[in-house]
Amino acid sequence: MTEPDRQMIHFRFDGRVFNHRAAGIAIRDGHVLVCREDDDPYTLLPGGRIEFGEDSRTTLTREIEEELKAPGVVGRLVFTAETFFRRDAREFHELGVYYAITPPENLPFVTGKTALVTQDEGHVLHFDWVPIAGDALALVNLLPRWLRGRLADLPAAPEHLIIDEK
Repeated sequence: MTEPDRQMIHFRFDGRVFNHRAAGIAIRDGHVLVCREDDDPYTLLPGGRIEFGEDSRTTLTREIEEELKAPGVVGRLVFTAETFFRRDAREFHELGVYYAITPPENLPFVTGKTALVTQDEGHVLHFDWVPIAGDALALVNLLPRWLRGRLADLPAAPEHLIIDEK
């Protein structure tokens, strides 16, 4: 797609938001890779909004390269999730597609400090490896919240979830 043709599948209507997102689950030595954009009070798994006419695997491949500044590998589908939540006084309906990923080889594995800081579309992104065990994911406010309890034991086959976090 040429730049003017790019259209994220994200729309707002009467204080509500629909979002279609692809995200990657990178796990290493009991840690998961998370991303904080600017000074947001929450973290997300790496990824981004799916563009109209783009499949979720292509989206995630593109987002990894854009955000981490090098190509990674998108693996198997782990979850599809319809998540309903509130953020910033708005009601969200998000359709998320979650894949196992192998991040770029040059991404350092460091704990206790930020592994990488990059910029993407005018935002500063901070990538950290956070322990899956204990309360570390709650402390970094990983969203959606349901992920916190699912990362320690990923399903062998893809699962479809419908979760109301409102």
